Amino acid sequence: MSQLSKSQHAYRWVKERIARGTFTPGYRLVLGSIAGELDMSVVPVREAIRQLEAEGLVTFERNVGARVSMVDDSQYRYSMQALSILEGTATALAARSLTTDDLQHARALNEQMIETLDHFDPPAFTALNQKFHSVLFHACPNPRLLELVSGEWSRLGNLRASTFSFVPGRAQESVREHEQIVALIETGASLTEIETAARRHRSATLDAYMIHEHPYEALGLPAF
Repeated sequence: MSQLSKSQHAYRWVKERIARGTFTPGYRLVLGSIAGELDMSVVPVREAIRQLEAEGLVTFERNVGARVSMVDDSQYRYSMQALSILEGTATALAARSLTTDDLQHARALNEQMIETLDHFDPPAFTALNQKFHSVLFHACPNPRLLELVSGEWSRLGNLRASTFSFVPGRAQESVREHEQIVALIETGASLTEIETAARRHRSATLDAYMIHEHPYEALGLPAF
């Protein structure tokens, strides 16, 4: 530990992991576990967490404890809203060009996502989720639209490692909606139906996040 105090060492240790993305937004920081990892008591760890809270990197919540703060919450919402429109349109435009192999690949990815639900790993689920959607919109004939979708996906990756870390229950609903979208494409549903389903799917994830993180705002009620 050189000349660093125990609290300073704990502070640097946690901050480095937040910076590297090991501790993602929403990750619960269990003080006892961190103390055990660093071979120290909980007291210096608590001091370190308080310092990180003062810097805005950590938040404390009643009945939850310490967790890594959200990163630019409003920008996340803007990107999710934009992506629901862009990705919905790209999926609809790609629908008629998707092959049987494409749809089988999408279903295989969705099955992998279902398999992760028993031992849920939000980042892994999110990575599979992105691959699933990429299969459905990759054949979009509008390159500018694809560029915009890719840009918003990248932006989301910088804002948050996984929405499902916050609302894990949303994952089960998500895989069911995936199957519905694939079925619409497979049966030759209208492009309007496909676009609406894809857009609602993305919006539902944002809605679930809003209800979890900002319940009063989501319900249109004043915060107390």
